[in-house]
Amino acid sequence: QVQLVESGGGLVQPGGSLRLSCAASGAIFNINAMGWYRQAPGKQREMVAIITSGGTTDYAHSAKGRFTISRDIAKNTVYLQMNGLKPEDTAVYYCNLLLVLAGTINGYWGQGTQVTVSS
Repeated sequence: QVQLVESGGGLVQPGGSLRLSCAASGAIFNINAMGWYRQAPGKQREMVAIITSGGTTDYAHSAKGRFTISRDIAKNTVYLQMNGLKPEDTAVYYCNLLLVLAGTINGYWGQGTQVTVSS
């Protein structure tokens, strides 16, 4: 059983910062990648940032230059530092974990954490 526990969401004013954390626990043996996605009301879930097992990162165009994804391998934890937040960043942010098991990639999701950017 794999569990992802997110934390760090909240209400912040435009221009402010938040740091999201996602700790993975359980049968974590072969991580392919971890990442953050978000879903705003009435919109589809979209990728925000991902980091592969090799440390390669990728960002959505809207996140580049403002958000930074990082990880603590020993703790199976991924972070998302968000600076210069805008109202359009308001969404539920979900952690995603991809594990390689028996030659296949299995995906897992956290429960989500609300980020609201508003004055």
